[in-house]
Amino acid sequence: MLKKLSIGFASLTLAVASAATTYRVTLFQPSVINGTELKPGEYKVEINNDKAVIRSGKTSAEATVKVENNDQKFRTNVVRYGPESRVQEIRLGGTKTRLVFESSAPNSTPAGQ
Repeated sequence: MLKKLSIGFASLTLAVASAATTYRVTLFQPSVINGTELKPGEYKVEINNDKAVIRSGKTSAEATVKVENNDQKFRTNVVRYGPESRVQEIRLGGTKTRLVFESSAPNSTPAGQ
């Protein structure tokens, strides 16, 4: 009985550890994430390893991100943009977490590969 309980607890712990982390972000202007244009509004950002899914209702965009930790917590959410309203980075307020979005230029694979 104790062995079954230990296995069940270990499985539950593993499931919680692998669960995605969720945050809320407001986009104040039209934004492009991995080729998908998102309208201004409230979005849920779900992070699972190196993937971020930004979702509001039926609209969603998925992108590969690099999750970085800052020395100090960010006071507020900050979205940094590049050319053509492409989201480059999201700093998550109340955390030390920064999401750096990979460049999503079309046809970025070198020729011959």
